[in-house]
Amino acid sequence: MSIAENIKSLKNELESIQVKLVAVSKTKPIADILEAYDAGQRVFGENQVQELVEKYEQLPKDIEWHLVGHLQTNKVKYIAPFITLIESVDSIKLLQEINKQAVKNKRVIDCLLQVYIADEETKFGLGFDEVIELLRSAEFTELKNIRIRGLMGIATNTESEKQIKDEFYELDTFFDGIKQSYFRKEDSFDELSMGMSSDYKIAIETGATIVRLGSTVFGQRVIKHFKNN
Repeated sequence: MSIAENIKSLKNELESIQVKLVAVSKTKPIADILEAYDAGQRVFGENQVQELVEKYEQLPKDIEWHLVGHLQTNKVKYIAPFITLIESVDSIKLLQEINKQAVKNKRVIDCLLQVYIADEETKFGLGFDEVIELLRSAEFTELKNIRIRGLMGIATNTESEKQIKDEFYELDTFFDGIKQSYFRKEDSFDELSMGMSSDYKIAIETGATIVRLGSTVFGQRVIKHFKNN
């Protein structure tokens, strides 16, 4: 199917259950993103700051951009003027820098706390206890130009659906606990971002409000093999 057909199919699937689609457009050319845009998609996710900034400058300004990859503090200033949601906040130091740049740009920047749920050392994120420690800290209460909208997690890359479901369920349960304990009076704490192309259906079953889909939208990356002469 074409990108436009993929978008239409996904919108039919997700809008009725009020799950937001982030089309992960990393490494994708402008033409592919425009095809998704013309099919009605307005929310796109990028992993790399430089690529995100370049695409922001070339594409329509009503796009909501999400940063879904690991973010270094020294790169925050480049996306602070326009970013819609930073999904990958994994330290108080990073939150402080986002707040600093938000103040400079006279805005409040929405963020998700990335929680480490996978059985993989290569994944980023805060431990469950570290999330609580961050939210209880004096440093956090001083940040007036960031808004925590919810949590994000990446499950283990495994064939075991049970393991993936258990990890998502644990994050969903934790989300409910954090909402009750720290954001009970804030309607804006309402997003749980989990699920990618390989596991988004499981994520939806276990409470996701945002799914981040790349290949399901844009197709598999084509890897060319060249024969030796």
